[in-house]
Amino acid sequence: MADLDLRLVRYFTAVAEHRHFGRAAEALHITQPSLSRQIRRLEQQVGARLLDRTPRGTRLTEAGEVFRPQAEALLRTAAQAAAQARAAAEPSRFTVGFAAGIIVTPAVRELRRRHPDAEVRSTHLDWGDVHAALLDHRADAVVARLPFPTDQLEVTVLYDEPRTVIVPLDHRLAGKESVTLDDIADEPLPRLLGADPAVNAFWRLDPRPDGSRAPDGPVIEALEDKFEVVAEGQALVVAADVRGRALRPDLTAVPLHGVEPCHVVLATRAGDRSRLVTDFRKCARSHLTGTDPR
Repeated sequence: MADLDLRLVRYFTAVAEHRHFGRAAEALHITQPSLSRQIRRLEQQVGARLLDRTPRGTRLTEAGEVFRPQAEALLRTAAQAAAQARAAAEPSRFTVGFAAGIIVTPAVRELRRRHPDAEVRSTHLDWGDVHAALLDHRADAVVARLPFPTDQLEVTVLYDEPRTVIVPLDHRLAGKESVTLDDIADEPLPRLLGADPAVNAFWRLDPRPDGSRAPDGPVIEALEDKFEVVAEGQALVVAADVRGRALRPDLTAVPLHGVEPCHVVLATRAGDRSRLVTDFRKCARSHLTGTDPR
């Protein structure tokens, strides 16, 4: 069998995702006839028909269903191999990822001071991108809040953040010194679409200590949407301590007592003992303590 062309494999995964040659061709920025020819070439290399066209679009054949997860894994492995090779060839490049509301500036500055010849940069990561960004070598270290998948990672807790409840200014709990789970037992809490179940469970405090389930609020697609559903009175939101940070003027944060705090951690790839990773760990432990750097 001829060696598989990774470019053709990528074309196949695009069609498998869109279930339509026209939309896949548009996403790949090639013409539809060209895409059809490339898929036929791939099928010749594999030795099996992978896709069938139907009046409603395109469907995977039985062989295509088997091939798809392997194809996606093959592309991920190739991307990781290339990233690791670049990292080995460019040991003086270092990227620090950080989650929303977390300040990494003091540690980044210290790493630059220690390694003036290194190219050190920081980049914001979405809530669900921490694990993938590290394994894909888009980031070399990440400071973020648990929970997130930690397999193949080394994780060190830097500090804890108390949790708070975000409520509208006219809510019955607004202005209280603190609240407990009993105070919000009947309040709906939103669910984040596509989030790992552990993430939704942590922020929804679900299940409760007595085994009861958290009342369901709206399903949201992005963390930024949570403030809108609170302002509209559709739900409350449990969040990391936002006091001292900007919060929209129609909302307020009330400390939530009696629950586990949020752990802010430093995550790196397991076994990564490069000079910059080792030094950034020291910088993070020295400068990222959860206190306001101002």
